[in-house]
Amino acid sequence: RNKENRQLNNRQVTYSKRRNGILKKAKEISVLCDAHVSVIIFATSGKMHEFSSTSLVDILDQYHKLTGRRLWDAKHENLDNEINKVKKDNDNMQIELRHLKGEDISSLNYRELMILEDALENGLTGIREKQNEFMRMMRKKTQNMEQEQDQLNCQLRQLEIASMNRNMGEIGEVFEQTRENHDYGQMPFAFRVQPMQPNLHQRF
Repeated sequence: RNKENRQLNNRQVTYSKRRNGILKKAKEISVLCDAHVSVIIFATSGKMHEFSSTSLVDILDQYHKLTGRRLWDAKHENLDNEINKVKKDNDNMQIELRHLKGEDISSLNYRELMILEDALENGLTGIREKQNEFMRMMRKKTQNMEQEQDQLNCQLRQLEIASMNRNMGEIGEVFEQTRENHDYGQMPFAFRVQPMQPNLHQRF
């Protein structure tokens, strides 16, 4: 198992070195020889690495003209156009984002600045509304927690009162039983002792 892992790591290291070498050579040929070069490499993991000195579509069209073999059909062409459109939209969004941050706005005219100001005000209004909504939710949550706390305190007081009443009842029962036992033990003694007491008046 360890041997297989070492071999896999060695292949990955070799692939990385050779791939970088090939891409570097492609760049050198493109610059030094003013040639149109395009290289696409797929790793075993499916990850793609590429270099193209010009548009890949132009290179494929030139290849088609020279060889008569077409590698780029209408489906791929439409896909390429869609990719370019997405890239353009992404670039525009990046520019708008920088403008919203206050960057690169020196080139904007008065109308564009007004539109940007309106967008920022609308965004600020939305943020304030969201903040107020969050504060209302927090206050509601706090009120619910306070109500739950009051209910728990009420239940605790009821339990304490019930426990106190139960303890008082037990103490009362013990007291009554003790008093009954005391009275029962004293009555025969008093009954026996009284006749044996001498009459002090008769002694004198």
